[in-house]
Amino acid sequence: MKKFFLVVLVLGVYTQILAQAVLSSTSKAALRNYQSANNYIDQNNYRLAIVELNEATENDPNFIEAYLLLADAYRANLNYYDAIIAYEKAFNINPKFAPERIFFYAESALKTGKYDLAKNLFVKYLTHADSTKKYAPKAKKYLKDCDFGPIAMKNPVKFRPVNLGASINTIHDEYMAAITADETCMIFTRQIDFKEDFYQSNKTDTIWGKAEFLSSVLSTPDYNEGAQCISPDGQYLFFTGCNRPDGMGRCDIFISKKDGKDWISPINIGFPINTRNWESQPSISADGKTLYFVSDKKGGLGGYDIWKSILDDNGDWGDPINLGPTINTPYNDMSPFIHPDNKTLYFSSDGWVGLGNKDIFLSHLSENGQWGLPENLGYPINTFNDEGGLIINPSGSTAYFSSDQYAGYGGLDLYYFDIEVKKIKPIYTNYVKGKVYDAKTKLPLEAEIQILDLKTGKILLHSYANKMDGSFLDVLPQGTEFAFNASANGYLYYSESFETDYHKLNEPVILDIPLNVIEIGKNIVLKNIYFENNKYTLKPQSKAELQKLLLFLDINPNLKINIEGFTDNLGDDKQNQLLSENRSKSVYHYLINNGIKADRLKYLGFGANNPIADNATIMGRATNRRTEVVISGR
Repeated sequence: MKKFFLVVLVLGVYTQILAQAVLSSTSKAALRNYQSANNYIDQNNYRLAIVELNEATENDPNFIEAYLLLADAYRANLNYYDAIIAYEKAFNINPKFAPERIFFYAESALKTGKYDLAKNLFVKYLTHADSTKKYAPKAKKYLKDCDFGPIAMKNPVKFRPVNLGASINTIHDEYMAAITADETCMIFTRQIDFKEDFYQSNKTDTIWGKAEFLSSVLSTPDYNEGAQCISPDGQYLFFTGCNRPDGMGRCDIFISKKDGKDWISPINIGFPINTRNWESQPSISADGKTLYFVSDKKGGLGGYDIWKSILDDNGDWGDPINLGPTINTPYNDMSPFIHPDNKTLYFSSDGWVGLGNKDIFLSHLSENGQWGLPENLGYPINTFNDEGGLIINPSGSTAYFSSDQYAGYGGLDLYYFDIEVKKIKPIYTNYVKGKVYDAKTKLPLEAEIQILDLKTGKILLHSYANKMDGSFLDVLPQGTEFAFNASANGYLYYSESFETDYHKLNEPVILDIPLNVIEIGKNIVLKNIYFENNKYTLKPQSKAELQKLLLFLDINPNLKINIEGFTDNLGDDKQNQLLSENRSKSVYHYLINNGIKADRLKYLGFGANNPIADNATIMGRATNRRTEVVISGR
């Protein structure tokens, strides 16, 4: 697989073998070819260097330096098969000529799946070369790959990749897919004539529509933009831009917000995430509070490391935190994808034991906040080629990736596969989606959306409905009890309660939310006010809703409200009446104790009167046991 992540990558060619005063060839033509090849290499033009070196070996079939440099040039072009042939010819001429070059010969064998050959060569390198040299540690790591690879291939995991089809894939390269939580929108990178741009495809039922150019606001004519991720609601795009005039280093991370049908002009996410170094491959957590990314900045453990930055309460990104030696290695760890469960991290690495190149691994976050040791996803998801860029849908049932290893439409194509191996699945995660609109005019509203933890009152997710159509889409955090609120200036807010029943497999929560303009007589059903059974003591889970009500009353200081309590029809009518009144009185006292003037409030109890559901069912009775707020004056 090609290296499909966005990076300004200079493929180094190792030419330490040229330290000799005299080359082995006496052919003037071969020497001219050799010198010309070196000039091309200085210009990073490996294609023409290869042409010259092939001519050099034709003019002198025993020109060992030319074969070795030719092998290096092939490696720089990721052509390991031809590199092996060139190395073999060089060492057939003189097996003792440059023992340090055996490492690159062995590496080329490993990256073509020739595990036995690679293992013999690595052992030879470590035996004959100075073991203190810089490549000795990696050679020892590669020996583990030589043992792991054949075992993995003999024990393949279930893997049935399916091409996403001609509506998305073309003769060009398509890669780095990003999807919304409901999998109805995919944004990916397409490269045409070395120019990378964003494209979008929308899915209807199970069919992906024809991909369209995303936005001229995001894609510039003079620079490459790619390596993107989108927030689960599709409203924020994080991406990598390199060598831009508004950049801080070689590659920086940028952010843009959807504005109706288009996007706002992207801004550099800035320091401390971006530096003079290379920052790329962002992955945002479902709650939007943690950004994972890749950098070669100081303080890392190797070449490229995975870092994270946490958004503080003021909306500023905190100092980057290296994920540490449980994730990062002395080599390259890249392409992070944090699943919406916020506990499963997928990434690509050539530092952990694998099949020979970059493999995809996963790590689970423990309850104490520590990442577990990475697990290889197995063969044939991983091969001796270069794998990365894997993403997985919230439910954990489907993975998306790009590859050029199958019979596709040309270059890199986008594929998906059903995840049939339990150990590589993330935690199942559901989502909530819907629309917010004016109850009277039916016009969409750019409402504020909040999901709160009922146990702690902490805001778990904060987003906004799209101002063009009022739509919203959010991942539901892991847990059992949540409060959901939708609010807009000048309107009564909407309250909903989420419990375990909302987390049923493949049953997302769909909400239709008409908001009422603040008017006398309009009411809010407070669905997250809880009392002890047959008592009027407020449960701690009620705090989140009560704090929302306090904020609403603070924002609207002239409003007066009635707090109305209701019960189901079980039990004595007089007792129900008294219970409902005492429950509304408890809310009344909570508001007063938190700064609301008593002359703005009135509490009432209606017992089992005015049911809004069928008292013949358990769910109906639970619905009727409620607290409402009614606007009584302004």
